[in-house]
Amino acid sequence: MADLIDKTSQLIPLDPPVFDNPVGLGLRAPHYEEILETKPDIGWFEVHPENYFGGGIHRHYLGKIREHYPLSLHAVGLSLGADQPVDTEHLRQFKELIDIFEPFIVSDHVSWSASGNAHLNDLLPLPYNRETLERLRRNIEQTQEYFGRQIIVENPSTYIAFKDNEMSEFEFMNLLAKITGCGILLDVNNIYVQSHNHGLDPYEYIDGVNKNAIFEIHLAGHTEKTIGDHSLLIDTHNKEVKDDVWDLYAYTIKQLDKPLTLIEWDQDFPPLETLLSEASRARKILDLEQEERHAAE
Repeated sequence: MADLIDKTSQLIPLDPPVFDNPVGLGLRAPHYEEILETKPDIGWFEVHPENYFGGGIHRHYLGKIREHYPLSLHAVGLSLGADQPVDTEHLRQFKELIDIFEPFIVSDHVSWSASGNAHLNDLLPLPYNRETLERLRRNIEQTQEYFGRQIIVENPSTYIAFKDNEMSEFEFMNLLAKITGCGILLDVNNIYVQSHNHGLDPYEYIDGVNKNAIFEIHLAGHTEKTIGDHSLLIDTHNKEVKDDVWDLYAYTIKQLDKPLTLIEWDQDFPPLETLLSEASRARKILDLEQEERHAAE
């Protein structure tokens, strides 16, 4: 454990800037031109770095938007939970983007998506046990050392549960942050989705997760499917945030100090106006919580 502390002490610590507007949007290609033309009142934009490897027109637009907004890089391809080290070529291309765009936060997921030369188009779940914890620790340390900075990792949405889980997910996330020095990206929609799918209490999750390790919140829409007599929620990122998720978000931020919040929408893209409306709703909830907190002081 002392060896770990020596390593993380040399990293750039997580210290996100304080934004006048703490709400951001996932940046997607259909909205490039409108964003540059209208300069909407949004705190920052988040992108999947894999979409910008190798240059091209997308990186051109990203550079233009970076002139006006801070960026965060939210990876989907590091496969931190895989039973193999993180691919060094992937790290190299990722680090190139970090050096160019200077993101204020870099993140990925508590999941796996690669095995050998096979790369899967999904973020697959992991059992919450000591073996998985050690695997993630190894790969997060490798990533942080390569980047020279701490990263944050997102809790997954899941549709199956493993029999050999040794702890709850929030206990696992807390321990992972403790032993690696990484932060937590808390996806409130994911918590709601899997709590529904596994018959858990999402509010118990929020109460149990380490608030001091949380540096960002994600919000997104999900889809409900009926399979026989069962209802399954799927984290599709193609709809407005559901009211029950907004309620869980409002509960969550009461335990945090104006957290950075991001609206995700990854397919079936709506007009930019729809995304800005979702962002405005998040900001109103944040502002109301701040007003109530100040009134109670």
